[in-house]
Amino acid sequence: MTEVYDFIDAEYATCENAPAVTRMCAWLEVPESGFSDWKSRPESATAARQKKLALIIRTISGDSDAACGYRRIAEQLARQGIVAGAELVRRLMRQLGLVACQPGPWRPSATKQGQAGPVPDLVNRDFSAEVPGAKMAGDITYSAQAGVMCCFAV
Repeated sequence: MTEVYDFIDAEYATCENAPAVTRMCAWLEVPESGFSDWKSRPESATAARQKKLALIIRTISGDSDAACGYRRIAEQLARQGIVAGAELVRRLMRQLGLVACQPGPWRPSATKQGQAGPVPDLVNRDFSAEVPGAKMAGDITYSAQAGVMCCFAV
């Protein structure tokens, strides 16, 4: 029921030409008296605690430049003596729109170039041959951007 009442309250508060509460309650098949009772009810202890947690989580996330995910924030809360499970922290972060930065995939760096020595030209730049496969030449190139090894043969 709370979700329905939340929906009615949010629609009524955000829309200029929202239908009357009576009409919305009729459409959603909930009693109007239940909505007014829900509206006048004081905030629960759980909701108040989650609001405080949300403020702390927003602060921790801001201090770390959004580098911490929900597990690290839950650990930091535990170190501060605040009891909050990882899934609660995850849900609150989702509600706040906080997303931890995701590191890119690991790719090997290009290999260091050694001292280049003279490369012998064994075919004297003559790639013509009487029979196929008599002269072979090749090149191995590593593309760091693509992360693949390419082999070329002439």
